[in-house]
Amino acid sequence: MNGATDKGKNWFLRGGLFAKYVLALVGLVVFVLAVNGALETWISYRGIRSTLTDAMSEKADATAKRIEQSIADLERQISWVTRASSNTIELRRADYAQLLGQVPAVNQLTLINGQGREVLRLSRQTYTVNSNADFSRDLRFTEAIERGTAYAPAYFRDERPYMSIGEQHSGFNAGVTVAEIDLRFLGDYFGDSQVGRTAYAYLVDAKGRVLASSSKGPEVGKDLAALPQVAAVLSPNGRPITSGKDVDGNAVLTTATSAPDLGWHVFVEQPTAQALSPIRDQLVRIALLIALGLVVAIIAGTILARRMLVPITALRTGARRLGAGDFGHRIEVKTADELEELAGQFNSMASQLAETYSGLEGKVKERTRDLAQSINELKVLEEVGRAVASSLDLNAVLPTVAARALEITHADAVLIYGYDAAQRTFNLTQSIGIDADAEGHHRAIDAANSPLAEAATNGEPLTFSDLAASADHPLRDVVVGAGFHSVLVVPLVDQQGVLGSLVVLRKATGDFPASLIGLMKTFAHQAVLAMRNARLFTEVDQKSHALEQANATVREQADKLRQQTEELTDWNKSLEARVETQLTEIERIRKLERFLAPQVAQLIASSDGHEGLLDSHRREVTVVFCDLRGFTAFTEATEPEEAMNVLREYHAALGKLIFKYEGTLDRYAGDGVMILFNAPIQLADHTLRAVKMAVEMRDTIGALTEKWRNRGHSLGFGMGIALGYATLGQVGFEQRLEYAAIGSVTNLASRLCGEAKAGQIVVSRRVYGMVEPHVEGRAIDDLVLKGFNHPILAAEILRWKGEPSAEAAAE
Repeated sequence: MNGATDKGKNWFLRGGLFAKYVLALVGLVVFVLAVNGALETWISYRGIRSTLTDAMSEKADATAKRIEQSIADLERQISWVTRASSNTIELRRADYAQLLGQVPAVNQLTLINGQGREVLRLSRQTYTVNSNADFSRDLRFTEAIERGTAYAPAYFRDERPYMSIGEQHSGFNAGVTVAEIDLRFLGDYFGDSQVGRTAYAYLVDAKGRVLASSSKGPEVGKDLAALPQVAAVLSPNGRPITSGKDVDGNAVLTTATSAPDLGWHVFVEQPTAQALSPIRDQLVRIALLIALGLVVAIIAGTILARRMLVPITALRTGARRLGAGDFGHRIEVKTADELEELAGQFNSMASQLAETYSGLEGKVKERTRDLAQSINELKVLEEVGRAVASSLDLNAVLPTVAARALEITHADAVLIYGYDAAQRTFNLTQSIGIDADAEGHHRAIDAANSPLAEAATNGEPLTFSDLAASADHPLRDVVVGAGFHSVLVVPLVDQQGVLGSLVVLRKATGDFPASLIGLMKTFAHQAVLAMRNARLFTEVDQKSHALEQANATVREQADKLRQQTEELTDWNKSLEARVETQLTEIERIRKLERFLAPQVAQLIASSDGHEGLLDSHRREVTVVFCDLRGFTAFTEATEPEEAMNVLREYHAALGKLIFKYEGTLDRYAGDGVMILFNAPIQLADHTLRAVKMAVEMRDTIGALTEKWRNRGHSLGFGMGIALGYATLGQVGFEQRLEYAAIGSVTNLASRLCGEAKAGQIVVSRRVYGMVEPHVEGRAIDDLVLKGFNHPILAAEILRWKGEPSAEAAAE
């Protein structure tokens, strides 16, 4: 019965091995053929895809360049009608008509003057003159004024694509010509002859709408922004991708080229299934090759597997007998291959097992002896730990640690060093077996480059088998001189830091056993704990004494604090009076700073005697009046928010200079500002200050006007300065007081400002006479001003002497 069962198992095992070897060989052949086919298919796929992508990319690049060239040609043709010689509407109309007749792509031409108003609009069907339509904020007008040429985004009308090109005319404020371009001519660049038989191409604008397409491409005007390849190039910092979808959701190979000046993108695409048809034929060939390899592998695997069953059965039988303890059995296999080598290894293993079994009893006794020795060492270590932990006196702990270390290691001497973190030195604190009072560098060892510091840094013991042959250090001379040769350095460290080092000395040379080093590491941990506890106890005792002294000090300080509290109460009463005085002073300064420079307000408020300066009185003053040229027209044509922004920048620039030169801001209304000098504080050089401030204001506001001009605002800055007597003082009512000047000198400054052109400073002859040594200027013909019965002698301030002229600065 048992024999029949074993026979069935053997048959199953042989059948299992047979199937495994056949399947392994078949799987290997199929795997190799499949990997080879996959690699060939992948290489072919990459090659075909790269070739198609490169070809389509070249077509896209060529089409994009032709489109850019055609738009550039249209721009040059349009620029012809902007010539300055055509300076009348009739001449412009004749030029426009000639351009419409010569260039079919131009659908309509519009002339816009320098103020952004439409003057002429001409198409092939209509003609409009002086419609006065406002184009001042139109992108085609503003960009053409700023850059000379403007390309407006494409748009659709009656399902036809259009775009506009704006060209600035030559000359100052000459205007802009805007041409409407019919983009249907772009379809000529997308013919089947240019694109190819199987591919198609199309052109999209910055919003993803189709502007032109080949016969197989999407319809003109269709929005393709949702397609992945279009979305990729339209996104910020977008880059073209090589795979995408068509409008029906089918996979396509795609390439894209941008026309950066226009914001357009040319796409050339081909259906992926049609482009990769050669790959399908290659996959069929690979499948046939794998089938043939499968048949060959099955036949070869069957033959090889049958030849391997006999020696494997012999190995199995021999292994079973060896496992049963029959170490005298030998396996006989003669195949001259790895199986015969394996049988030899089984036979060798049987011999080794026989020898091992015979010597096992002796090894067990030896291990038992080693284990007993380890137990004895652990008992000694436990006794050492109890002895070390039994005392909290550091002076008693250290001798105990040294004695127990000498006992455990059976060494000849032990040294214990304490670590001084402040001095970074190891100081000898305890020694056994060597004279502790011997002179030498070993008593205080610098931590730098010493074996003690190296062991403490690594946290591991450090050994020297022969100290006489090691490098020179402070321990060497004393230790070797005393007859010691081998050294073991054990660091005393924990998580809180370094406590010191334990140095074990032996007279005999040689390495310390690894078991002894491990035992000393454990001993060092217990010694560190005992030393840390002893130090903690000492620190607690010292701190308790310090706490008693601190308590007495606190009681003394409490008595002093009560006295200081009484003094502080008296100080608070005087402080309240001072705070009330300071609040009154701050209120006075706030009132003055409404119309005076901060330093002037501080001067007046610093003493009660200066408040009389604001009372009504008569004095000679210099009056500066300034305003913006063209501000009224600017506010009528501009949004209120933008006008307020311009005024904020203008007032901020003026305010800094007024305070810098210690002028008094009398009032400002919109763009008009009046500044007084020599009131309320008298200034010996008030006229010089006023003129120098005016020159700096002209330069500062001049830079602002350039900034405003870039934003489309045409504004200028003019100033008038007069010198004379005026009545000065506070006007208004209790809730609203202002410091004002009344007299003809203020009217004269205002009229002179009105006569000043943009960038001009006009002063009275009296002012010019006061500052003539310091400025460069020129006389102005007598001015007839409103409100004055006789002509006024005036002059223009060109620049302050010593400063470069505007022409020199430009050069």
